[in-house]
Parts: sequence; C-alpha cells; structure tokens
Amino acid sequence: MPQRPKSLLKILIPAALGGGFLAAITMTAFFLGYSSHDTTRAATDERYKLLSQAQDDINQYFIHTPPAQTQLEYSAIRGLIAALNDKYTFFVEAPVAQSESNVLAGQYGGIGVQLQRDEAGNFVLYPFPDSPAAKAGVQNGDVLLNVNGKDVPITTQQDAVDQLLRGEVKDTNGVTFTVRHQPSAQQQTFTVVFAVIDVPSVAWRVLVENPAFGYVQIMRFTARTPDELKNALTDLKSKKVTGLILDLRNNPGGLLDESIKVTGQFLNGGVVLIEKSRTDEKIYNAPEGQATDLPMVVLVNGGTASAAELVAGALHDRQRGLVVGQQTYGKGSVQLIFDLADHSSIHVTTAEWLPPSRTPLNGKGLTPDVPMIADPTGRDVELGEAIRQLQKKLTP
Repeated sequence: MPQRPKSLLKILIPAALGGGFLAAITMTAFFLGYSSHDTTRAATDERYKLLSQAQDDINQYFIHTPPAQTQLEYSAIRGLIAALNDKYTFFVEAPVAQSESNVLAGQYGGIGVQLQRDEAGNFVLYPFPDSPAAKAGVQNGDVLLNVNGKDVPITTQQDAVDQLLRGEVKDTNGVTFTVRHQPSAQQQTFTVVFAVIDVPSVAWRVLVENPAFGYVQIMRFTARTPDELKNALTDLKSKKVTGLILDLRNNPGGLLDESIKVTGQFLNGGVVLIEKSRTDEKIYNAPEGQATDLPMVVLVNGGTASAAELVAGALHDRQRGLVVGQQTYGKGSVQLIFDLADHSSIHVTTAEWLPPSRTPLNGKGLTPDVPMIADPTGRDVELGEAIRQLQKKLTP
C-alpha cells in the first residue's frame, strides 16, 4: 500500500505539465509474468483478465525479447492514467520521484543574487543574506553593467543574464562583474567565487523606487515559506513601510497548508478557499496575520499557478488587495502523491479548489483588477503600476 499521501499543488516537476487509486497501485504488482494457468495468482489480478491474457500471449509468441518487466509495468500504469484524461494525474518513475522530493530545497552553484528588471529595463541585483555576493559588498538595487568584461544590454534575455552569474562550484575563478550603485551612480567591480546557494522562497526589500513601500516576492510555497514571510513582514514593518506589494508572478505553486498560512498573514481570519472532492466539501479558514492593516497590491501573470492563484484569489475576493498584471495560469485542482513499491509514484487529482467567491479557477485563471500587457523587452511595467496604485490608495 502507498505511504500516506502528501497534499501538494502544482508544479513540482515541469514535466508534469505534462478506492479508485487501488487500481493503479495494484497494477504494480500485476505484471509478474505469471502464466494464465497459474493458480497462485492474487485474487486482485482477476480484475485484469484481458491484461493477463495479453501478457501471456506476449511472453509466449513475441518474436523479440520483451522489455524489462518494470518498463512493462510502467507502461501499463501510464496507459491506465491516460484513460483518465486529466493532465495533472501522472506517473513519475523512481529516480525522478526521488529528485522531486528534494526540488523545493532549491540549490544551485552561483553567487547568491536575485536578478530582476526595473521599469527602465535595467538588470538589478538583490543579494541573498549571507551569500557570496552579499559578503563581497553587492547592495540591494545595484544595476548590473557587465559580466566578465562584456556589457549587458537591456535587450538581453533575463534567463541568459542569470546564467552568467551561475556556475560550477569547482570553478574557483568565479565571475567578475561591474555594477552601478543606486542612487550614487558610483561603479564598482567584483570578483565572486561560486558557492552552493540555498535559494529562499521569499525575497523582500524596501523599494528603491519608493522607500515608503515594502516589496515581498514569493517564488514558491515550501515548508519554509511561512516563517520566511514572517521574517520579511517583521523586517519591513520595523522600517515603517506604509504599503506592500506582494509579487506572485511566475510562482508555480507548492504546498497547500503553507499557502493557507501565507494568505492568513494578510487577513483577519475568515475563508480563504473551498475544496470540493467527489463526495464532500471542505472550507479552509486563515489564521489571523500580522500584516492586516497595510494597503497592498498583488502582482500576477500567466506563470502564477495553483497555490499562488489561490492566494491571489483569496486576497482579491476578500477585497484585501488590488490584483495587477496578466491572467493567471488557471490550475485549481488538488493532487495527492502515492508512493509505489519501487519508490516511483503517481500524482492523482482528487479535488478542485475554489476561492471564497467560488469562481472556478481551473482552466480559466484569475482576471486582474488592473489588466496589463507584458512589456516585450522585459521592463517591469507591472511593478511601476503597482507603485502608482498604492500611491493612489494612500492619497487622501
């Protein structure tokens, strides 16, 4: 039998976008190469008489050597799941399932900075605390000018620039880059050696563009996210910010309980989501949070999915924050993970999630209050609009 499943939201493995559970689970024990005359076969195999006959015929008559037994089992499971016609119910082979369990740890070789575009299109650096970049003296808001002697024009794709600042830990040369400090405009060149970077799920800062506002970006919902968010809000409130921007853009989702705790930080309790399964309905309420009195704007885009959509939807429906950006991805369903005997697993859609208004998100997404067209050059026009919306909120 599978271990107790863990309730998850999308997307733990990008390839995923690419009693009924017992059928898939017992399938693992099915393709054992028994003869159809074997009287010791388990009674559950009687549910698969046609499959048994096909296996026997293949074993007896197929001209070539059949694939390994495990591969036959995997193919049978995939076929069973394909018949469900649900893209979020899928099978994960053992090695991938093992790496999937660690994916939310988020480690890579680099210098430990978050790279973002500002409204002018500049590449701006925000070092993680205690990272190699922070220890070298890189400051929040530094504008990246060149890497390894080559200029970084604003027309460069952000992913390409991000990769320039990453590398193998064994590469002792690291990377050399020049920044322009804000607001002094003084330039400084750094050489930083790569190290293993633990990527946080939450990044925050006081906005250079308007020091009265705090900015919080949640990149994914992990087990660490609620505590990281508490630290972020405590720090920002100590700096006397008068408004918040919550950035959920390109957040693919994560863990259910953690997303509920995150939503609760901005609400005085109350309903945050409804879970509808095949047989019943469950209402989730938020705990009371510490940032319930600050005006806020929520940023979303087409990469805002699953748990992130639910957080944005709850804040929208509860009239807690104005939503700015593009239509969200549209994934409002629940998956449970069931481990199989060889540590492969199946993700099975078990329920649908709805925001407090009960407006379905699945296949539709959340429509922003202030819809915007993404800038094709990568300029962060949404952040600029969020700042203007907050200013309007705070103007008597």
